[in-house]
Amino acid sequence: MYDNILLPTDGSEGMSPVIEHARELADIHGATLHVLYVANTAALSDLPLESSWEGVNSALHQQGKQAIEAAREQIGDIPTNATVVDGSPSKEIIAYAEDTNCDLIIMGTHGRSGVDRLLLGSVAGRVVRSADIPVMTIRVSGHFE
Repeated sequence: MYDNILLPTDGSEGMSPVIEHARELADIHGATLHVLYVANTAALSDLPLESSWEGVNSALHQQGKQAIEAAREQIGDIPTNATVVDGSPSKEIIAYAEDTNCDLIIMGTHGRSGVDRLLLGSVAGRVVRSADIPVMTIRVSGHFE
């Protein structure tokens, strides 16, 4: 049923159950797991001009590499592709899923509610509303309010 499963990660410690669920589904279906980290460069448009773009971008990519490596350690011997991209997380997640013919997106939610949710929105929510493929969301542990 699933050949390619997309697992976006933000590298937070609470991602462990999300990664485990994705690993189990990939194992059951013999699927390849695509681990994606989006360096949220869209959020950096308000940085002062004197900020070092190269330094910030490098730090974001280093965080992405660490997030992917942590996921790969938990995934084990499941076939995996890993990528770090720049941009708006929800847009890049959807674009990656389309470009790689993913059949399913499995991602965590941070359980925001109230004003935080209204002001910040939800990457998972935007992906659920915009993706042409099924999206499974799992609440990330440690982010309960």
